[in-house]
Amino acid sequence: MLRTPTGGAGHGTATADDRPMSIGTVLLQLRDEFPEVTISKIRFLEAEGLVEPQRTPSGYRKFCGADVERLAQVLRMQRDHYLPLKVIREHLDALACGEQSALPSGGGPRDLTGGGWDAGSGRATAARIGRAELLAAAEVTESDLVEWESYGLVAPTAEGGYDAEMVTVAKLVADLGRFGLEPRHLRAIRAAADREAGLIEQVVAPLRRHRNPQTRAHAEATARELAELSVRLHSALVQTTLRVRLH
Repeated sequence: MLRTPTGGAGHGTATADDRPMSIGTVLLQLRDEFPEVTISKIRFLEAEGLVEPQRTPSGYRKFCGADVERLAQVLRMQRDHYLPLKVIREHLDALACGEQSALPSGGGPRDLTGGGWDAGSGRATAARIGRAELLAAAEVTESDLVEWESYGLVAPTAEGGYDAEMVTVAKLVADLGRFGLEPRHLRAIRAAADREAGLIEQVVAPLRRHRNPQTRAHAEATARELAELSVRLHSALVQTTLRVRLH
């Protein structure tokens, strides 16, 4: 396995030549560094636009060395920096276009103090923000937040402060409120989210108990991937149900 420098994300994995490879060969190339990677994971990253292998006339995927390198970068940024796929894609696309793009801050355990919310970019600058920052970023009142907390829609972390993702939650709750949906109406969504989170925890629990530190770190990236898939499934099911009921 050869290694070549990559733009800001550490060292990448590359093949000795650039002959087209099947997805199975790519899996073998990646598993030296990423033992938990699967063919399903590679297909998922392709579906999310992180890699675009060529296709044969019969529809088989054919990867080149650059594809393997890009997949390695994606997996490494998930594992080491706990970045969501959307942020990783934007970062790599910017580098591919020759733009200067600093690696964004992630949400892993190495980034759990300080920080805040960048109103200009609409992104959290750390994994945790304060109450005043949450109110300002979500543009809600203290009474709104108190009510939402009473229904479990918004909650502080055990260490104090709020997960930066709570800004998104607060904004969505506020948007739904403009359609007449009150916090009491959203308790079912909260309960469903708790059940989905519990299911994801069951899947990643073996990774977190693994003796290999890299495998344990990969549990967070796996949980993020599962969460994204769960959200997509939920959205598709809601849309499908609505189409049936409204026609």
